[in-house]
Amino acid sequence: MLRTPRTALPLAVARYVVPAALLLLTACSGKKDEIPYVERPVEQIYTEASNAIDNHNYTKAALLFDEVERQHPYSQWAVRAKLMSAYSHYQAMKYDDAIAALDGFIALHPGNRNAAYAFYLKALCQYERITDVRRDQSTTEEALKALNEVVRRFPTTPYARDAKLKIDLTRDHLAGKDMEVGRFYLNTGEYVAAIKRFRRVIDEYQTTSHVPEALHRMVEAYLALGIRDEAQANAALLGHNYPGTVWYQDTYALMNRAAKGEKPSFLTRAWDWMF
Repeated sequence: MLRTPRTALPLAVARYVVPAALLLLTACSGKKDEIPYVERPVEQIYTEASNAIDNHNYTKAALLFDEVERQHPYSQWAVRAKLMSAYSHYQAMKYDDAIAALDGFIALHPGNRNAAYAFYLKALCQYERITDVRRDQSTTEEALKALNEVVRRFPTTPYARDAKLKIDLTRDHLAGKDMEVGRFYLNTGEYVAAIKRFRRVIDEYQTTSHVPEALHRMVEAYLALGIRDEAQANAALLGHNYPGTVWYQDTYALMNRAAKGEKPSFLTRAWDWMF
């Protein structure tokens, strides 16, 4: 899982946290994940929720912020509480609940000053669920989509700047998945399928760290198929763009062995990262 430091609250939200000394706090009681309806001033509920965040009790905080919205749905506090509930779920790593709350906030308040933060927090919920490349990468695809949405909608914000950095990492992760699958196909002799995966890395993830290896694997696969012209073309492309890499060194040695009629050994350095 890719984890980042817990995101801070947007200033427009944080400034409304009411000092605890000013108000009487009421303890949260009742069944788990449930707060009995006891009518209270909005400031009191909001302050109790804010104190729950301070105490890292994010589940309680989310329930209390939801209570603000339930008891005072037409107040400005309810708008802020909706976003704070999502933030609390995010802090508790309850990403589905956070995304649901954020979708509600965005749908109801698309022009709110904290809309950029809502989109960004939604992207983080997807980003932090990115899993090992051996697993399904649908969440990674969703993270990339959400991060691109932040950049598209709010290009001049600090959220967009951070999203751009995470987009690069996310794309590198997706390329890594294709490389992992391509190596598997190469190892099992399914060379055409392997070439398709490596070609996708080269064409769609050109700025990632996986491209030099992808070119080298293309050379391996084409040599295995006996298509030396394509192997030579990819070797030349690798030498032109990445002449100082270990992958070019391996490709150079591989092509020399092939020129001498020796049977090439494939998947050099393939699994070093696994052990």
